[in-house]
Amino acid sequence: MKSIFIGFDPRETSAFAVCRTAIRRHLNQIIPVRGIVLEGLMKDDLYWRKTEVRKSAVDRPILWDCISDAPMSTEFAISRFLTPHLARRESYKTTHHGWALFMDCDMLPLVNFGRLFDELDDNYALMCVKHQHAPTAGTKMDGQLQTVYARKNWSSFMAFNCDHPANDKLTVELINSVPGRDLHRFCWLEDDEIGELQPGWNWLVGEQPEPMPLKNIHFTQGGPWFPGYEDVPYADEWREEFHRWAS
Repeated sequence: MKSIFIGFDPRETSAFAVCRTAIRRHLNQIIPVRGIVLEGLMKDDLYWRKTEVRKSAVDRPILWDCISDAPMSTEFAISRFLTPHLARRESYKTTHHGWALFMDCDMLPLVNFGRLFDELDDNYALMCVKHQHAPTAGTKMDGQLQTVYARKNWSSFMAFNCDHPANDKLTVELINSVPGRDLHRFCWLEDDEIGELQPGWNWLVGEQPEPMPLKNIHFTQGGPWFPGYEDVPYADEWREEFHRWAS
């Protein structure tokens, strides 16, 4: 089984739509592509962390995760870790659940994501691009507070081996009870259970040299759907994909 989940945030509906459209356009096989939608997870009693709306230093409302005592730049900041649970639930009739990819919505896929699944190694519980990334800016896209934590941006594009026993420790209860910084550093895994993907699968625009081959663009500082970011690298390519979706 293979599945792809994209984080959804109401403030970035166009980004989500473009990301999903680009994935589907490049695929040459049937792989379901679904959204991680916080409202639905709460209705299904899968997400119950206490969250508040506060004002940031730039006088914009932000989501605040009370367990972490830290801001959430998106609605899927924590709910992303429910990906293997959701994938197993969809494939409950089988004994082999396979791999499930989670990705942020502020990305522009450039290639057939079926190739990603061909690169995954069943010896690992999780695979991601292991960024050496320590942002210094106080804010990022849409005026959201920039939070620094271990393994920053590793969890923005991560493939879960849903059959690996180590991921059994990533329970719904754990996801709803520990600080987000622990989840983002993959606290339930040992270091040797985390495999490494090629850098081109999660290129952080404006933060790193462009890798080759480039497979997936991550507008982590802000994408062309936000005012003030219309001229970031690959903005024209994003707009082309937007017009494909909108037409």
